[in-house]
Amino acid sequence: MQPRIFHLHTLSALHCGVGQAADVVDLPIARARASGLPIVPGSSLRGVLRAQMESDPQREGDVPVLFGPREIGGQADAFAGALAVGDAHLLLLPVRALAGIICYATSPFILHRYRQDLVRAGYATPALPEQPGSGQACVGHDSANRQDGLLILEDLDLQAREDGAVREWATLIGQAVHASDADAQSDLVARVALLPDDIMGYLAETATEIRSRIAINPATGTVKRGALWYEENLPAESVLWGVQALSASNQGGNDRDAVSLSSGLPGEELLQLGGKAGVGRGLVRLLRSGVSA
Repeated sequence: MQPRIFHLHTLSALHCGVGQAADVVDLPIARARASGLPIVPGSSLRGVLRAQMESDPQREGDVPVLFGPREIGGQADAFAGALAVGDAHLLLLPVRALAGIICYATSPFILHRYRQDLVRAGYATPALPEQPGSGQACVGHDSANRQDGLLILEDLDLQAREDGAVREWATLIGQAVHASDADAQSDLVARVALLPDDIMGYLAETATEIRSRIAINPATGTVKRGALWYEENLPAESVLWGVQALSASNQGGNDRDAVSLSSGLPGEELLQLGGKAGVGRGLVRLLRSGVSA
């Protein structure tokens, strides 16, 4: 297997849902069961990638070997696809800030898991930052969100402490997400903050985007009775990461190896993920270019 890190950068609000819920939010987003942090299921991403390749005449020939057969007529037609796609996990959450408008929040738990996946994929990484203390946040020396020694996010006041390792990690992420845009890299680096895990967990629950929706009665032009519901979205400018892996072809008569198969996968793709495409949700950049450190 050839493991490889990928990143997702949301260009619009993203709703990868789990169906209807009996709660204040009628249509919540998918979350990891143990941590409660938002995810994009690998099955959703894999299905969109398959549809994208099938619509491209130059790439559709690789669809069966990468994703498996569309239909299985017998034992000879049954084989596993060579491409495995894992869930995408939250890396940076854009949060409203008093200074700088937006702060990209992460936490020690998230960075630790991210570093583990990078190491497994063969990347060199910086040392992890020190844990922020209670009521603290760690930022780079050039933070755009610090004001009078404070980092004010939503209704939280945190003491801002400089940590060079946070800036190193922000630089690494910025290079992966905005590989060819130095200005966008600098902007991201200046807005990253490392928050305590408990505060990050709280923001991951409360700082997502909730939108109300209604349905119109076409006969009267007014709202249908009872047709009001609330949808949860991951905000635009969120960054997620995941792991995909390639094996050699499992298709009979096709002996392509993982290296040759990977050459057919572009470094960046524009995708529409999740639901609500008709109202502009789910536009993301898929980045396979990896990271450097």
